[in-house]
Amino acid sequence: MSACLYILRCADGSYYVGTTRETLENRLAEHESGQFGGYTERRRPVTLVYHQHFDRIADAIAAERQVKGWRRDKKEALIRGEFDALPALARRQARAERK
Repeated sequence: MSACLYILRCADGSYYVGTTRETLENRLAEHESGQFGGYTERRRPVTLVYHQHFDRIADAIAAERQVKGWRRDKKEALIRGEFDALPALARRQARAERK
């Protein structure tokens, strides 16, 4: 069963990372209506800023866990499609540069 990783920009400027097996339109409508509850309920409206389809839900969930652990600048590079910049934005790399 296919799935989708998505990133929403919330009204307060924060990002929400999630996955769905439903259509993106349905999931976005759930977030917008407040039906989904949780993080986005108090941060509406939300805007879809990134999505990626996966053939397997397990792969989408693994990607969600990975992206949720990223700092804001790395998420924003992904949103902009700057895939070559992602390794340089890794935490270990950023720590090494600060030393």
